[in-house]
Amino acid sequence: MACMVARSGRELQRYDNMGRRQVVGCIPYRFKNCSDGLTGDELEVLVITSQKGQTQGMMFPKGGWELDESVEEAASRESLEEAGVLGNVEDELGKWNFLSKRHGTFYEGFMFPLFVTKQLDLWPEKSVRQRIWMTVDEAREVCRHWWMKEALDILVERHTSLQQLQKEELALSCSLS
Repeated sequence: MACMVARSGRELQRYDNMGRRQVVGCIPYRFKNCSDGLTGDELEVLVITSQKGQTQGMMFPKGGWELDESVEEAASRESLEEAGVLGNVEDELGKWNFLSKRHGTFYEGFMFPLFVTKQLDLWPEKSVRQRIWMTVDEAREVCRHWWMKEALDILVERHTSLQQLQKEELALSCSLS
């Protein structure tokens, strides 16, 4: 059972050795279903509004990494709290240092892909956020954070490389038969 209350406060917040708040985000994704009902190979990603609404732009779930959790647990928690999805956290996409325009301070942000296995009807921040599944190109267009766009590009490249490798392995196994 997932916890249905979002964490709040900064008592357990992590900071790096330069005093930057550490945040963790996820790119929730799935593969688009084809018209024949089969799963295709086109990625769809889930973006969310800020708590202030869609006029502030869209983004991927992210928030503070706390002392009592691993970085992967933080990524999973943020996806549950902000987007209402559960899934498998995969290998880190990267680490970025960025300036928060709102607070005027630097942050250290980590991003992970999250392969979505379950989408909940109720989640902790449902009343203050909207979530929307969209194509990678649409997400790149509406995402307000440059570092999240870079993470999205890395995710796409990772999946494109994996698909190419699978095609090459299939071709090789067919030629050996």
